[in-house]
Amino acid sequence: MDTVENIEEFYKRSPYAEKTFIKDEQVGDFAVFPRSYCPLTSPFSRRSFYKVALVLDPGKLFYANRWIEINQPALQFSNPMVPYAWETQSTNQQGWFCLFTESFLQSGSRIGSLSESPFFKTGGTPILYLNSDQQNIIADIYQKMIDEFNGEYEHKYDALRTYLHLLMHEAIKLQPANDYGLHQNAASRIVALFMELVERQFPVHFSQGPLLLKYPKDYADQLSIHVNSLNRSLKQVTGKTTSQILAERIANEALIMLEHTNWNISEIAFSLGFEEANNFTSFFKRVTNRTPSDVRKA
Repeated sequence: MDTVENIEEFYKRSPYAEKTFIKDEQVGDFAVFPRSYCPLTSPFSRRSFYKVALVLDPGKLFYANRWIEINQPALQFSNPMVPYAWETQSTNQQGWFCLFTESFLQSGSRIGSLSESPFFKTGGTPILYLNSDQQNIIADIYQKMIDEFNGEYEHKYDALRTYLHLLMHEAIKLQPANDYGLHQNAASRIVALFMELVERQFPVHFSQGPLLLKYPKDYADQLSIHVNSLNRSLKQVTGKTTSQILAERIANEALIMLEHTNWNISEIAFSLGFEEANNFTSFFKRVTNRTPSDVRKA
């Protein structure tokens, strides 16, 4: 029921790319190939793999609850937690893709979880624009990946993993330094932690049951603070209460699910923590001024 594309399904859409794919139960999955192998559009869904793409042609990236127009060379990052779609504005896609699982990147590595990366974590930076020098550096790494993949080196997996790490380091160099600035005060730090905790709840999976954290006190307990302190910090920084922020985020997730999944309204209601579909409908209409049925019809 959940819309998640795995690598096998990806190859059904991009049959030429299958030549450049490593699948190994011990070291994980890895693929690198030109974007010309890919269809001009991709469906809105989550993928079961991570991706870093060098995009050299214009297009639109529909990412979670927003879209981004890419009109210059860029690095695009995607992770298994956030759904996305791509629409090109060119008939000749240029650049490269690199697909991999976390087990491939971390095999023999001491790096932390990719979910903590500024590029792959929920709410992170999905796009980095490149100047001509940066574009050449990134393109050279991809070309070396492809050459290594086609070679016969005994330790090619290790070499490919090294190039992938190098690609990540180059991306970190491109990340604006102020994105890593310290929080100005305790309130802003609490808000940042709260927002990250909220985003970790999404997207939801029907098989895992309803949201684990739904009410303000649930989040306050996770942050080891009193719910009044949480509400005061959010009000100070965002001008909204905890309940307002949670309601808007849950309603937004509901909107995404109504537009991009085949779940029925009762299933969406259950996954978002509503025991009755009627309660969910009332909540959604109060927040968005629309009913779930109206969204589906549209």
